[in-house]
Amino acid sequence: MDALSYKTVSANKATVQKEWLVVDAEGHNLGRFASKVAILLRGKHKPSFTPHVDGGDNVIVINAEKINLTGNKLEEKTYIRHTGYPGGQRSLTAKVMQEKNPALLVEKAIKGMLPKTKVGSELFRNLNVFVGSEHTHGAQKPKTINLNDLK
Repeated sequence: MDALSYKTVSANKATVQKEWLVVDAEGHNLGRFASKVAILLRGKHKPSFTPHVDGGDNVIVINAEKINLTGNKLEEKTYIRHTGYPGGQRSLTAKVMQEKNPALLVEKAIKGMLPKTKVGSELFRNLNVFVGSEHTHGAQKPKTINLNDLK
């Protein structure tokens, strides 16, 4: 018996296997879609998952403008920000945000499902959201993945 067989191997930056994945947002509901993409970004679908390491994949989201919002969320859901000045609170509805920049709508949903730490900021940089079915990462030879096959 090998003396080191009982040791738990923890992944680190050098041992992580990262892939490029393409995910199509067409026909998916925003929250369910964002949670599955967050799992891919975090690396929780891999057996080598380590919480404090960026072990997830690079994810490319296409067709961000074709995402669904159920119920009355399109009119009632608001996104609030603050300019930093007194009385500087601004808000947008989901409908206005989807018309202006549908990629931002998807990005905000996914970012909210990542950890609020330095690792979470690192993971968010691995996300690329595009409006339309074309993306600029063809050189990375990304694999297309169907989110319905994911748990």
